[in-house]
Amino acid sequence: MSNVDADSDERLAAAFRGGGPEAVHDAYRRWSPLVYTMALRSLGSVPDAEDATQQVFVAAWRGRSGFDPDRAPLASWLVGITRHVVADIHERRSRERQAQEAATMTAEPVVDPDTAHLVDRVMVAEALAGLGDPQRQILSLAFYEDLTHAQIAERIGLPLGTVKSHIKRSLQRLRVRLEVADDAS
Repeated sequence: MSNVDADSDERLAAAFRGGGPEAVHDAYRRWSPLVYTMALRSLGSVPDAEDATQQVFVAAWRGRSGFDPDRAPLASWLVGITRHVVADIHERRSRERQAQEAATMTAEPVVDPDTAHLVDRVMVAEALAGLGDPQRQILSLAFYEDLTHAQIAERIGLPLGTVKSHIKRSLQRLRVRLEVADDAS
């Protein structure tokens, strides 16, 4: 840096600390590329880097009475503010991510009882379709028409004991099929 640049920076720093009307504009024009680049490299997002750059200059302008040009140049002071602003943004992101993870972990899926019942009916219908006759016909009469064993035997013309045996074996097969389907899902 040449002496002219150093003198110019010192005059700008003094005007900035003094609250000169053009000082914040000149400081922004002079050091915003530095602040923006630091923020972008750390945050990885153009909108966040732009927001951070604005926050840095607003914070610097509001806190300009705390700037001491004898302790550090204005550019160094702005770099320090940039580090704090970037750290705050990372912390905010972390809190938001943790809150989002907590919300998704505690949220229970909402299952409409009608939908769950419909899914059960479809699964049973598919399992029944896999049975041969007369088992499919017997279980369909029992499930869908809500007939008793005796009513089923009378309707299809089979002995009551045979109907009961078909229902018992068919229910065992359905249980196995539905358990396998449940394990797969």
